[in-house]
Amino acid sequence: MSRGETHMSDGATLERAARREAPAADLPPTLRRNAALVPTDTSAGRALAAVIAILTFLAALCAGGAEIVASSAAQWQGSVAQEVTIQIRPGPGRDTEADVAKAAALAAATPGIAATRPFTKAESERLLEPWLGSGLDLGDLPVPRLITVRLSGTPDLGALRQRLAEALPGVASLDDHALWLSRLSTMANTVVGVGVAVVGLVLLATGLAVTFATRGAMAGNREVVEVLHFVGADADFIAREFQRRFFRLGLRGGAIGAVAALAVIGAGGALARLWRAGPAGDEIEALFGGFAIGWRGYASVVLIGVIASVVTAVVSRLTVRRFLD
Repeated sequence: MSRGETHMSDGATLERAARREAPAADLPPTLRRNAALVPTDTSAGRALAAVIAILTFLAALCAGGAEIVASSAAQWQGSVAQEVTIQIRPGPGRDTEADVAKAAALAAATPGIAATRPFTKAESERLLEPWLGSGLDLGDLPVPRLITVRLSGTPDLGALRQRLAEALPGVASLDDHALWLSRLSTMANTVVGVGVAVVGLVLLATGLAVTFATRGAMAGNREVVEVLHFVGADADFIAREFQRRFFRLGLRGGAIGAVAALAVIGAGGALARLWRAGPAGDEIEALFGGFAIGWRGYASVVLIGVIASVVTAVVSRLTVRRFLD
C-alpha cells in the first residue's frame, strides 16, 4: 500500500470515529429534522389519537357532570338556606288558627326576618296528597300547619326557637333544614369526588395506552434507534423525538375529545332550555338547575384536554428512557 493510500485510510478511520463520537446536536439536518422516528400519520398513530380522544371525551363529560351537580347543589342550598319553617301541631282544646297567628307574629318581630307566610288548612292538606292521594277528607285528622319564614340576613334562630317554645310549648317547632342541607352537601361532595376519581382513572388509562403504543413504536423502529446510537445520538435525543411525536398525537386527540365534550354539554343545555318551556319545565329546572357548567366547568374541560396531551408526552418519554436504559 502506498503512502497516499495509507493517509486516506487513516483519514477515513478518523472521520468514522469522529462521527461516532459526535453529539446529537451535530447530526446532519436531514437526519435530525426530516427523518421522523415516529411518523404520526400512520394507522397506529391515528388509532392512538382516536383512543386519546375517546378517553378525553369521557373524562371531560365526567368533569362537566360533576360541575353541573355541584352548581345545582349550590343553588339548592342557597334557596333552602334563605327559608326556615315553623310547624304548628294541633292539640285538643287549642285554637290552631290563634296559635298560627301568634307564631307568625313572633317570627315577624325577629330581626333578620323578611316575611312570613302561614299555610291555610287546605294548603297544608294538599301537601299530603303525594303520600295519601287526592280526594280524601282530612278534616278529622290533626294535620300540622306550616309557616314559611323568609330570611333577609342572619337572624338568631336559636332565640326564635326559644321564644316559640315558651309561648307555644309542645305546639310550635322551628326547622332550619340543617339536616337536609348537610345531606345535600354530602351528596354533592360525593358526586364531585366520584367524578374526580373517574377523571383520574381515565387519565391513567391514557397513560397505559401511550405506554403500549410507545413500546410498539420502539420495537418497530429498533433499527433506526440502533443506527442513531451508532452515529452518536444519545438517549435524550431519541426520547425527545418520541416525546414530540406523541405530544402531537395527544394534543390532537385531547383537542378532539374536549371539543366533542363541549358540544355535547352545549347541546344538553340547549335541550334543557327547550324543555323548560314545556309542561315539565319546573321539574327539570328544579333537578338540573340551569344545566350550565359556567367558566369553571369550561376551564376544567379544556384543562383535561391539555393534561391528556402532557400525560401522553411525559409517559412516552419515560417509556423510551426505560427502554433504552
